[in-house]
Amino acid sequence: MQNEQAPLHWGIISTAKIGRTKVIPALLRANGVTLAGVASRGAGRAAEFLEQEGWTATAYDSYEAMFEDERIDVVYNPTPNHLHVPLTLKAMAAGKHVLCEKPLALSADEAKQLAEAAAANPGIKVMEAFMYRFHAQWQEVKRLVDSGRLGALTHIHSRFAYTNMDADNVRNKADIGGGALMDIGCYCISLSRWLTGEEPEWMSAQQHIDPAFGTDSHTAALMHFPSDVSASFYCSTQSAPEQSVEIQCQRGKIRMDLPFTPEWNAPVTIKVVEEGVERDLVIEAHDQYRAQIEAFSAAVAKDTVVPTPLSDAVNNMRVIESLRETAYITPR
Repeated sequence: MQNEQAPLHWGIISTAKIGRTKVIPALLRANGVTLAGVASRGAGRAAEFLEQEGWTATAYDSYEAMFEDERIDVVYNPTPNHLHVPLTLKAMAAGKHVLCEKPLALSADEAKQLAEAAAANPGIKVMEAFMYRFHAQWQEVKRLVDSGRLGALTHIHSRFAYTNMDADNVRNKADIGGGALMDIGCYCISLSRWLTGEEPEWMSAQQHIDPAFGTDSHTAALMHFPSDVSASFYCSTQSAPEQSVEIQCQRGKIRMDLPFTPEWNAPVTIKVVEEGVERDLVIEAHDQYRAQIEAFSAAVAKDTVVPTPLSDAVNNMRVIESLRETAYITPR
């Protein structure tokens, strides 16, 4: 079992942007962990990546080489969606704990396969990396909703959009899990399920499929939950950048303008309306990626359950899959 006092050695597979700009910097700020290695699929790419960024770690010319290194305790997997499950299973087989980027899989069945493998190996920790839940603003919003102070929850509306017209970008490749619903709609589904604590019993969606990419460039959806809460969302990879969440309750409401990607070193402001009176709720700067890394590392070091179980990832994937399979495809 890992000594709680010794830093966990993290390895990053791929030189993806999210690792370079978000996760590795947070890892370097985190307590109880160290950046031990970066692996790439091309010879010399990991070494070049580390040199460019000025980071000190072992460079591996293949993912397998990292998996075989006994010095690596935890693997962070930000590879394209179709590689999430295969590479996570390989890392697990080598005895590595894995923090895997969202969405966990290409289908609910594939996510279930990974969850079953993890259940059969309880000493190995695996978690889907929905970092937003670890931000202090979301912890406060969840506490406020659960307290009933604003009355019963009635509706959630979320928006997440950006513009990406690069045909070579993995998010625009249909065969490897690209598209707006998989990339960012998954956040909207996740937060709605988390706030209600339920799974939707009814849902519908509209999608526009980009004729060149074959991926959904726009998805709008509506979900209904057993407690009579409704949730709607819009996500797009071909719209002006936008992210927001509005939470409607019987006696009040909440608005979040930076729900998913706030700066780690800047405060955020949540608008809360209670009994007709609006106030600004200022949340001090909070590093959600660091918080996620430290929470997952604590589960590894103490051999406790991970903060977000894989069953949650499987259920999120079921909703994604259902929306995708039953969506009305709009002509344009």
